[in-house]
Amino acid sequence: MAEWKLMEDAITLRDRMKMAWFLLTSNRLTNGTKVREFEKQWSEWLGVDYSLYVSSGSTANSLLVAAVKELYNLQDGDKVLVPATTWMTNVAPIIQNNLEPIFCDINLKNFSFDLEEAEYIATQHDIKAVFVTHLIGLSSDVEGIQNIFPNAIIMEDVCESHGVTSSSGVKRGTQHAGGTFSFYFGHHMTTIEGGMVCTNNSELYDLMRLKRSHGMARESELYFPQYASQNPDIDPSFLFVTDGYNFRNHEVCAVLGLSQLKRLTKNIEIRRENFDYYYQRLSEMDKFYIPQYQFGNSSFSFPIISRYSSIEPLKKMLKDNNIEYRPIISGNLLRHPAFKKYELCTRRALSNVEILHKQGLYVGNSQFVTNKQIDLLFNILEEYVKF
Repeated sequence: MAEWKLMEDAITLRDRMKMAWFLLTSNRLTNGTKVREFEKQWSEWLGVDYSLYVSSGSTANSLLVAAVKELYNLQDGDKVLVPATTWMTNVAPIIQNNLEPIFCDINLKNFSFDLEEAEYIATQHDIKAVFVTHLIGLSSDVEGIQNIFPNAIIMEDVCESHGVTSSSGVKRGTQHAGGTFSFYFGHHMTTIEGGMVCTNNSELYDLMRLKRSHGMARESELYFPQYASQNPDIDPSFLFVTDGYNFRNHEVCAVLGLSQLKRLTKNIEIRRENFDYYYQRLSEMDKFYIPQYQFGNSSFSFPIISRYSSIEPLKKMLKDNNIEYRPIISGNLLRHPAFKKYELCTRRALSNVEILHKQGLYVGNSQFVTNKQIDLLFNILEEYVKF
């Protein structure tokens, strides 16, 4: 029986030939002209003014949080709203920058913030920033969150939802302080490892450029002459004006990104078609929570949340049929050892995130998935509900 993987090999022979030719003909492999070309084309595809290519989606998150804290003068201990289900490196940079994460329960429609719980949190905490996650290809209600926290800085993680849009058709990650994207192997397009952080704010972009490369003044497109003149006793080649990292990516991965980007829109369309078929079939069953239908989704996976208390029989059936699955990202992040000291700010006796944690999983969706595979999945789900 064929295996249904989370993601098939999306790197084509043409992709490999382009990388091989570049390796054979270029005398510069570190961050250079191809990285800048990829950043420019990505900005045009997404619809933003500025993009920075970095080593991963996780480092994109770290760069964005650190730069937002510095530029907007957030103080140690300031509170940042995060969902209780997200990838761990959405929350880790908040802690690493001495900010305090406040965990909000999720909803079981798009797996982002439960707005009723967010309203309760607004009465309990002074939230200075919100880090939104657009989970598994579904759009979070950013506008609803902004209404509740009108003075908060909004950051968006779109790492596994490339091209997902708001209800008005605007691509997410383009309208607030900054957005992050991942090009990890399992995502909509890949540079093997890699990510992008995007913004329309020239000051934030300039600061992130500095921080991406050790905090060196020469990376600044706005203020390098000023930094150099203000520090005449320091050689401007190695002048550090902020704390920083080495989050740079390199030319070969950028070549792959440029090649993959040409297919991204089509890949998203195929994933949407797959999700439409999956959603139609799931809507006919009453033993599962039905996710929200979104016209502008950019499906990453097929979420399955059972209304039964145990999902273990389903896991066994998927394994027996060579279908890979995963928890819905972290499940309840607060159950993990790294975050056990934090608490969910909620009025509920039973949180939605606990339902997702105990009764949820996902199966991979990609441009390689077929309706025949989805039919097989539903044959398995129909057998599961007979237990």
